[in-house]
Amino acid sequence: MKKIEAIIKPFKMDDVREALSEIGISGMTVSEVKGFGRQKGHTELYRGAEYMVDFLPKVKLEIVVTSEQVDRCVNAIIETAQTGKIGDGKIFITDVERVIRIRTGEEDEAAI
Repeated sequence: MKKIEAIIKPFKMDDVREALSEIGISGMTVSEVKGFGRQKGHTELYRGAEYMVDFLPKVKLEIVVTSEQVDRCVNAIIETAQTGKIGDGKIFITDVERVIRIRTGEEDEAAI
């Protein structure tokens, strides 16, 4: 089992969710986060004063899938979240040792 964490632009969230749903991914955790990478923030004007916005709004998706589903899931995220501009985001894939569904006690792939 693998955990896929994707940091994407907020306006791409609905497209990504729909693409994942089409390939059978039904569960995910979504968080509103802030951060920056090579984008390094930007300047904005507020009440006539210019100031630096260091942390940009992003959306973080967390999905746990079987090892066989990883490539399809990653490809769906890339195809729908990519704009070709700086700040499109990142995808991190890590191993998951164990999953337990609290309600039923099911474990691992049965719990996904």
